[in-house]
Amino acid sequence: MAFSCKTPKCTLLFLFTLSLLALYTLHHHPLLPSPSSLTAANVFLSSASNYTVSAYLRHLTLRPHLAGTPLSLSTALYVHSHFQSLGLTAHTTNFSALLSYPAHSSLSAHFSNGTVLPVPLPEPGVSGSGVVPPYHAYSPSGAAYGPAVFLNYGRNLDYRALAAQGVEVKGCVGLVRRGCGVSRHEAAANAAAHGVAALLMYTEGEYREGVERGTVMKGVGDPLTPGWAGGEKLDPDDPRVARRFPTVPSLPVSQAAAERILGSLEGGRMPFEWRESFKTGDRRISGVGPGPTKLNFTYKGKQEMATIHNVFAVIKGSEEADRYVLLGNHRDAWTYGAVDPNSGTAALLDIARRFALLMQSGWSPRRSIILCSWDAEEFGMIGSTEWVEQNLLNLGSKAVAYFNVDCAVQGPGLFISATPQLDDLLVEVTKQVKDPDSENAYLYERWAAANRGVNIQRLSRVDSDFAPFLQHAGIASVDLYFGIDFPVYHTAFDSYDWMMNFGDPLFHRHVAATGIWGLIALRLADDPILPFNYLSYATELQEYKNTLNTLLGESISLDPITAAIQEFTKAAYEADEEIKNLRVDKNTDRSTVLRRRALNDRLMLTERGFLDPEGLPGRQWFKHLIYGPRGDADSKIDFFPGIVDGVSERRKGGDGEATIRHEIWRASRAIQRAASALRGELT
Repeated sequence: MAFSCKTPKCTLLFLFTLSLLALYTLHHHPLLPSPSSLTAANVFLSSASNYTVSAYLRHLTLRPHLAGTPLSLSTALYVHSHFQSLGLTAHTTNFSALLSYPAHSSLSAHFSNGTVLPVPLPEPGVSGSGVVPPYHAYSPSGAAYGPAVFLNYGRNLDYRALAAQGVEVKGCVGLVRRGCGVSRHEAAANAAAHGVAALLMYTEGEYREGVERGTVMKGVGDPLTPGWAGGEKLDPDDPRVARRFPTVPSLPVSQAAAERILGSLEGGRMPFEWRESFKTGDRRISGVGPGPTKLNFTYKGKQEMATIHNVFAVIKGSEEADRYVLLGNHRDAWTYGAVDPNSGTAALLDIARRFALLMQSGWSPRRSIILCSWDAEEFGMIGSTEWVEQNLLNLGSKAVAYFNVDCAVQGPGLFISATPQLDDLLVEVTKQVKDPDSENAYLYERWAAANRGVNIQRLSRVDSDFAPFLQHAGIASVDLYFGIDFPVYHTAFDSYDWMMNFGDPLFHRHVAATGIWGLIALRLADDPILPFNYLSYATELQEYKNTLNTLLGESISLDPITAAIQEFTKAAYEADEEIKNLRVDKNTDRSTVLRRRALNDRLMLTERGFLDPEGLPGRQWFKHLIYGPRGDADSKIDFFPGIVDGVSERRKGGDGEATIRHEIWRASRAIQRAASALRGELT
């Protein structure tokens, strides 16, 4: 059907009208080719529909749906009903978790001329909409009155820069801009360590009135059940719970409000390196304080037990039903969530629709596919973490891979992060999916051109639901999205209208994201031999070792890691040869089937070898010794986190060398375990 209208209103009307037709075809797809004459991949791609994705997103974003609220439950019921309407086996798993909500907040600025002005906290025009007022989940309640001081990103090096100018921050109300990889928790913890009385955080961007909500809790999962799911609950006053929350109260504010305060500051001058990256529209801002403006800050929050709802659809495998390919997205949002996360939710619902069409034509996957809709991710990946902890043993022995899509579409450009054994598969699939922003081109061409080659990032960060799967359970993982960031992140402006006008007006990027997601799932579920290539992993490990060589010089030997990587590389070459031989072996006798099964299990389990039961120093829940969160926010290295911790400790004058040597040995043992798993042999 030809469609030439380009205006947002016309586009919206067109998509809404055709979504009715598309929704009808959910169960009445005309003349669908049989998989016997057309591959499942081609059928999947040919059943793409931007109209249905648009309709799903519209429904999901009609109202705000913060986790633990009745409106959040309504989205869970919608997803469950959708799965069931397609004939898929669906179920919901509930957890009771400690969530955090605002009760009251206020902020006023007391200027040196005697003027006192209230600082608006919510976005304009959202009153009565049901949108939660801007707040930081798990912030302690508190009040403070003191001079305002600008703390840049709130890093330790920022405090050192202020101290070098003689700026005293103790007792002040600090103002921090978000960015530079500093989490909200890190910013609040650093503020507490330096005696700041209360903290305001703002985000620079196009939407100066937008306010970025978020969590300040350290770590992931229900804080009352650290390391297990359900049943026993710690007391909220237990030190194991309390240490996950900052001791300084904090609130988010808009950039407009922050600029008004910053423009009134005098005191110390802003360091040159801060000014260089300063994005405020008011270039007259030059002072960092403290004062003379004073801020009167009040926040009262409440923590309460709430029920969260994970929703699943299971497509049972026909040959290896006990091997699971998992696709996941979280459903809860701070506000309307059109980008974060429901662009991904809409894509997940459309994958379900397209898989259902395949099933109606006689297809069933070789391995089981599980579609996962998580709850309470915004509070700290709670829904996915509790489920992984509850199913850790089964996942450890049966999960093939986890593919996460949080914000499917934030804007233009493809961005992928993954564990390295999946690199080749991702490249292959991007050569099959049309580029949503180019005529007659495939995603791979534009993606490679934009990055001067393939650029697949890794998964050491802790900002979405892949974290428990990879960093706790050792399951090969992928995270994907279009657009590097977006200006309405966690604000009341993250709405369907913004997506229609700016993010993806024709929903072509949604279709592309769904195409990659679904094709990867089909390959992982249907290929007789899992499409894993551990030579890519060996290459990455060697590059990491080279970086450590440069970082450490000759002061500390990397011989244990060097030997372990050599062993792993040899195992990867052996596995690659075995894969080639078994792929051309068309025998279906029991012996060949068992050899394929054994090889697949080794390919699946190798990632688990990188886990260490003791976890990372100071953050034991994170077990992966190659990819995991940094212990030092100032570090830029995102691999071998334990070793990097030791490097940071040494740089700060501590006994880092002993830590580095111990972590080198731990990492080498992990690599050796992975090599043994890949070979499948005992020593």
